[in-house]
Amino acid sequence: MLNVIAQDAGPLAARLRSFGEITWLAEGRAFDIGFDGDPASVLDAAHAAAGDLVAELKADLNVVATAGRKKKLLVSDMESTIVACECLDELAALAGIGPKIAAITERAMRGEIAFEGALRERVALLKGLPLTALDEVYRDKVKLIGGARELVATMKANGAKTLLVSGGFTYFTSRVKEAAGFDEHQSNTLHDDGKVLSGTVGEPILGREAKLEALERGLQRFGLTAANALAIGDGANDLAMIERAGQAGGLGIAFHAKPLVAAAAGTSIAHNDLRAVLYLQGYCEDEIVTLAPIPEPPVYGL
Repeated sequence: MLNVIAQDAGPLAARLRSFGEITWLAEGRAFDIGFDGDPASVLDAAHAAAGDLVAELKADLNVVATAGRKKKLLVSDMESTIVACECLDELAALAGIGPKIAAITERAMRGEIAFEGALRERVALLKGLPLTALDEVYRDKVKLIGGARELVATMKANGAKTLLVSGGFTYFTSRVKEAAGFDEHQSNTLHDDGKVLSGTVGEPILGREAKLEALERGLQRFGLTAANALAIGDGANDLAMIERAGQAGGLGIAFHAKPLVAAAAGTSIAHNDLRAVLYLQGYCEDEIVTLAPIPEPPVYGL
């Protein structure tokens, strides 16, 4: 199935009509076209036919399997995937060392340096930061990306289990789990003395391999195969779980990802929000769970 998503997908539908019958998932925004043939060749041909409209309309074109399309296990990264920030970078900004830590974060997310060592190095630079900074970052900087709550709620309404698995910190994942509606969360623990950060993090660090292990454990716990899995993230430490899901008949999605991840993932969302993850699974607009706007995050005591 060729899946096309854009804020205005009408011109793309007109351009791609010769590929086959168009089935609208969301009128004017997302549609499918069934086809016979080699998926890679069809995707290349669709990009060629769409031409400059792909960039102009900020469209995402992907080929997805039709069998077992709606997945039963969601394993998602948090930062820059479910929320629109990197929490450690925001803490660094409050500490006055934002550019220094952001540069290390960027290298780690691009896969240029090992995630675990990069995390220890960055956390050490935060030694002495007051714990009130955690609450300030959550309150002022941690905002859900569009469609996050609808993605989780719709998949759960259709029997899926949802896991938030992050290389970040439990202070944030515990709160984002509740805000977005995930069933469970898993991440790293910052050490403190009750007033300030100690500059160390709990071991073993949850990184690339730990995220893959979380996916495998989830499949085993819920009696699922990898074909039932959907893994999504943006950084190099997400790549193992994304590739595992994508290579096993599941769905591995690079979401607004670093070039290394986007190139390796079989499926990519570069322009749209998280509702696109539902369209990729074949959900129609009237199947998406509608939720009331989320209130402003409360101030959590420490």
